[in-house]
Amino acid sequence: MRGVAVLLFLNALLGICFSFSVNADSAVFSQKLDIQVRYDNRSNRPSREQYRLRYYPSLHLSDTWTINSFLVTGDDFSSSHNTFGNDNTDYLYARRLYARHKGNYGKTEVGVIPTYKGRVSSTGLSKDGWITGIRHVRTLKNNSALEVVIGQLGNPQANQAFNIGSEDEYIEIEYSARMGQRHSYEASIERIVSGSFLRGEYRYRLNDEDTAFIELVQRVDSTAEKLIIGASGEFTALNHIFSYPIEYFVYYSYIDDDFGTRAELIEDFLGTGHGGSFEFSGVVSKKHDVEWFIRTDVVDSVSRLLAGIKLSFEN
Repeated sequence: MRGVAVLLFLNALLGICFSFSVNADSAVFSQKLDIQVRYDNRSNRPSREQYRLRYYPSLHLSDTWTINSFLVTGDDFSSSHNTFGNDNTDYLYARRLYARHKGNYGKTEVGVIPTYKGRVSSTGLSKDGWITGIRHVRTLKNNSALEVVIGQLGNPQANQAFNIGSEDEYIEIEYSARMGQRHSYEASIERIVSGSFLRGEYRYRLNDEDTAFIELVQRVDSTAEKLIIGASGEFTALNHIFSYPIEYFVYYSYIDDDFGTRAELIEDFLGTGHGGSFEFSGVVSKKHDVEWFIRTDVVDSVSRLLAGIKLSFEN
């Protein structure tokens, strides 16, 4: 597949470039593979059985420098699943290739980089997406950080992730901070796909297991907005034999019809309007890193049920 060929070529090129300054004996290769199989039933189309492969290769050049890449199924910025039995959806593309430097100051990433610096917010871009450019995260005092991203983002097709120079500008400036053990917030300014946005997020840790949050994205050039209010955490299912921990993620959402293309760049975008989501997951096998999940989404008149299993391999 073309994405794999591009990845191999660029990895080889970067290897040659760094070989002049990095001792080959100190370089360490690591990799991780995530596999997910799911049942997808939407009210406005036939049900589907799907699978997703995520592959994360990484070359550790030193204590501070790494070269990272990312291959995943799917053909769209916000979609990373292939459908069983459909010969026209057999996709696998490289979506990222970047260098990362970590130090006491924070970190810097350059190349075709991830859409996030750490935890992915509900109002954030799809975690399987990409941005062409540079990210600099500066660690500040009092558990705070400043993130600056400058680059390009536009074409949503995964096979175009490495086509550099013909996309819209992408600019993001974000400040994040924690206030004690319970409160944290983020505030950012974004320029995405010819639109300008203000984004805010507040999270409150209710107890050791549960966190409530509210996120708001306001489009600057109109009154369109996106609002999410929800909670995540863990509870224990009990019976007379054993206790079983179950993670949950639940939220209410509203996306204005005039919000624009940014709304479609989230993972598994379902539609605009009022909506809600419930997701539950648990561990099948800690030894083999296998989990189950079930999720239901509703947006206006469209509903969806997702259920499946996922497993990971890492070395």
